[in-house]
Amino acid sequence: MPIKASELILNPDGSVYHLNLRPEQIANTIIVVGDQDRVSRVTQHFDNVEFTTQKREFRTSTGTYKGKRITVISTGIGTDNIDIVFNELDALVNIDLEKREIKSELTSLDIIRIGTSGSIQKEIPINSFVVSEYAVGFDSLLHFYDSEHVQNFEISEALKQQTNWFDKKSDPYVVKCSERLLKTITSTKTVNGFTATNVGFYGPQGRVLRLALQDNDLNDKLAAFNYNGKTVTNLEMETSAIYGISNLLGHHALSMNAIIANRATGEFSENPKKIVEDLIIYTLNKIVD
Repeated sequence: MPIKASELILNPDGSVYHLNLRPEQIANTIIVVGDQDRVSRVTQHFDNVEFTTQKREFRTSTGTYKGKRITVISTGIGTDNIDIVFNELDALVNIDLEKREIKSELTSLDIIRIGTSGSIQKEIPINSFVVSEYAVGFDSLLHFYDSEHVQNFEISEALKQQTNWFDKKSDPYVVKCSERLLKTITSTKTVNGFTATNVGFYGPQGRVLRLALQDNDLNDKLAAFNYNGKTVTNLEMETSAIYGISNLLGHHALSMNAIIANRATGEFSENPKKIVEDLIIYTLNKIVD
């Protein structure tokens, strides 16, 4: 049965609604960034750029780097935007948009996030690279899908117990990255991490300006969490959704984090643009290798 027009919305030119993309305009290897201005910071290293479009905060460019075709797309901030971007990317490769039918043969994308993050462990310094082996989501997105089979309940239950999790907050969910991409991208220059994905930048990440927090000690509790040697390493706002949706749809995903702040020491990188640039070059070369 064809997918209804209200469920899969297409633009008049046949492109998917939010991303403004058609299937031939994306590669099977995709880099996602939060900031739309970071798209050009990635593609400036390309051999060529064949296509660029933008709708709202979603800017996309496709080109080649050392002969490999790669798409770079900005997601904006937050797991709600990840839900849009990843479902529409999947639709581009796994749904016949003219017939509105799921294809009999499915395509698996490689999706790598290049983002910034703050460490909550003293031993993970600013200007380092953290590769998220696991992510815990505090955002509830994955609970709207039939997703229990991709969640690690032992870790999430341990986290709730060790942090005395406030039951009015969303139930945390834990998901893992693509093992293949983890092996491809990691090196002696990276640290394997366990990333916490938050629903906001201020209160949800323990920042106090004028509003009091429900739990002033939550960041310390997260930093102290330990499950068979796994500790929460850094805070950001997208990775759990990236891993959750990718796992459900059969895509490979990995999140790369440039550590520009250390919340435990109060430090902030003196040159965050340089560390992001270094991570971009590192990731591009690992992809083509």
